[in-house]
Amino acid sequence: MELTNLSAGKLAALMRGREVSPVEVVEAYLRRIERLNPGINAIVTLAPDAFARAREAESAIMRGQEIGSLHGVPVTVKDTIETKGLKTTSGSPLRKQHVPGEDAPAVASLKAAGAILIGKTNVPEMAIPYECDNPVFGRTNNPHDTARTSGGSSGGCAAAISACLSPAGLGSDLSGSIRVPAHFCGIFGLKPTIGRVSCDGHFPPATGALSLGAVLGPMARHVEDLSLFLNVLTGLDAPSSVNMPGQQSLGAQLKDMRGCRVASYVNQSSSAVTVETQQAIDAAMRVLAEAGFVISEESPPGVERAAALWPALFSRASMIQLRGVYTGEEEKAGAVVRAVLASADKQPPPSLDESVSAWTERDRLRLDLFKWMKRTPLIIAPVGAVPAFRHGTRRVKVGEQEQSVFHAFSYARAFNVLGLPCVSVPVGRSREGLPIGVQIIGRPFAEETVLAAASVIEDALGGWMQPPGATMA
Repeated sequence: MELTNLSAGKLAALMRGREVSPVEVVEAYLRRIERLNPGINAIVTLAPDAFARAREAESAIMRGQEIGSLHGVPVTVKDTIETKGLKTTSGSPLRKQHVPGEDAPAVASLKAAGAILIGKTNVPEMAIPYECDNPVFGRTNNPHDTARTSGGSSGGCAAAISACLSPAGLGSDLSGSIRVPAHFCGIFGLKPTIGRVSCDGHFPPATGALSLGAVLGPMARHVEDLSLFLNVLTGLDAPSSVNMPGQQSLGAQLKDMRGCRVASYVNQSSSAVTVETQQAIDAAMRVLAEAGFVISEESPPGVERAAALWPALFSRASMIQLRGVYTGEEEKAGAVVRAVLASADKQPPPSLDESVSAWTERDRLRLDLFKWMKRTPLIIAPVGAVPAFRHGTRRVKVGEQEQSVFHAFSYARAFNVLGLPCVSVPVGRSREGLPIGVQIIGRPFAEETVLAAASVIEDALGGWMQPPGATMA
C-alpha cells in the first residue's frame, strides 16, 4: 500500500482504525518530498514541527481521544495564507522573512480537525498571473511536463497534490487561481461560493471590491476530499465518523439529482478552445446523461459579459492595493509586480459613474442568471482555452485564433464575477498527454450538488491523472 497515493479521507480512516500511524504517513510524505520536490519546486517551506504533531496525533489515537475528521492527515497551504510560526511570503522579496503570529481562520479550522501542516506551496508574486514563479523561490514546474507551468496562482498547491507530495491543500481564487492550476495538473479544485469560506489571513488581503470575487478553497486528488475539506472549512466537521446536521454524503446527494438539468457552453467565436477541450466537455456531458441528468447545449445568460466585466471590477482595486504595499519599497518588487504598477500609472482611473455602472451591471447579471438557474441548476464549461502552456508564454493560439493568456481563461474568471461555486474536474488529455479539466458550476451555496456531479464524472472517467513515470522518477 503506497500511503502517498491514498485520499485524505482514506488516510484518516486508516489512522482511526489504527492500521497505520500518523507518524508513518508524515514520514512517507516527507520522504517523497525530499525525493521529488527539487525537480518540481512545489513546496517552498517545510513545517519543522510536522513530526512532533504526528507523534501527538498518534498518542491521541492510542488514548482513545475524540478526534476530528482530518486527524493525522498531512496538508499543504498556499504561501499567501497565514500560518502561525511558519514563513508566509506571498512570493515577494518584501515579505520573504515574514512569519505570522496567527493562523488564518481557514488554517485554524484544518488544524482543529486534526490536520498536520507539512509545508507551504509556491505562488506567483502577490498571486498575480497564471504562471507560478516569483523572485523568492523561483518557478514551479508542472509534474506532467516540467517545461510547462503548473498554473497560477495556486500552482504550487496543484503540483504538490498531483505529484503526491500532499494529499490535499488549501488554495485561493480570484480569477481562476484554484481551477486553472487544477486543470493544468490533473486534480480537482473547488472554488466555493463567495463568502462561504473566510478569506481573512490571506495576503494580499481580499478586502473591499476584491472580497466580492475572492475565496479560499480546497484542492485534492479526489472529489470526496473536497467535500471533506469543505465541511471542515465551513464548520461542519464532526468528531471521528459522526455525521452532523447539514452534512450529506455525495451518494445520498446523487439520489435526488436524476432529471437535474445541465447546460454546457463553449463560445468558440469569443474564446476558441482546443479540439481536445471540446471533447472533454462532450465526454463530461455524455457521462452525466448516462447517469440520468438532462443535458442541453445552451449559453447561460450574461456569462460572457460577466467575464468581460472582471477587469472593471477587480483590476484597479488590485493595482491600488499593490501600490500601497510597495510604496517606498518599489525596488523590492519583482518583474510582474513592476509591470502591474507601471500599467496602473499609464491608465486613467475609472470615474465614479463608471465604477458604479460596472457594479450595477454585475448585480443585474447575477439576478438574471440566478433566475435561469432555477430551471437549469448546473453548467458545464471549459476552465480555459488550452491545457498547461510552456513557461513564459504570453499568447496562445487555437486554430486560427490567437489570444492573450489572460483572455484564454475568461471562462474561469466569469464565475468569480458571478460568485458561484465551481469545481474543476480532470476529464481528458491533450495530444501531448497534458491533463484537461472542465468546470462544473452550480447555484449559490450548492457546493454539494456540484461535487456530487463531479463524483459521477470521476467514477466514469477515472479522475486524478497521475503524472507519467519518467517525470516522477
